[in-house]
Amino acid sequence: MKIIVQRVKNARVTNDTIDNQINKGYCLLVGVGQNSTEEDVKVIARKIAHARLFEDENDKLNLNIQQVEGEILSVSQFTIYADVKKGNRPGFSNSKAPEQAKDLYQKFNKELEGYGLIVKTGEFGTHMNVEINNDGPVTLIYESQDGKII
Repeated sequence: MKIIVQRVKNARVTNDTIDNQINKGYCLLVGVGQNSTEEDVKVIARKIAHARLFEDENDKLNLNIQQVEGEILSVSQFTIYADVKKGNRPGFSNSKAPEQAKDLYQKFNKELEGYGLIVKTGEFGTHMNVEINNDGPVTLIYESQDGKII
C-alpha cells in the first residue's frame, strides 16, 4: 500500500455525485498494490494517524492531526502504482484488482476513523476533480509491505 500524504489548508473532491471538502488536515492519495493486505492497512493507518506533521509553538513538526483538530480527505488513486519503465504509456498491472482494492481502501478509511479522525472520501473507481491547497508544502509518501512500513 502506498499513500501520498499532503498537509493541506483545505482540500476538495468532486464529481457528478459527490462534493466533499475539508479544512486543515491531510489529503491522502491512496494506492492499493497487488500485494497490499489488511495488515498493511492497519500499520499505515496507525502511522498516518500518529504522524507529527503540524508545527508547535516553536515551529517544529511536533503535533499530530488530532492535536490540531484536523480532518482527512481520502482519495483512491490506482495510478500511484503505475509502471513507467517501458514505452510512453503507463501500465497498471501493479495495482490490485478494483473489487479487492475498493475493499482495502474502505477498510483503510474505517481504520483511520477508529483513531477518532474525521474522514471524508472521494468515490472509488470514478473520475474525480481534486483540489489541494498544500500547506508548507508538506508532502510525504508512506508505503507498507508485508505489514511493515518500508
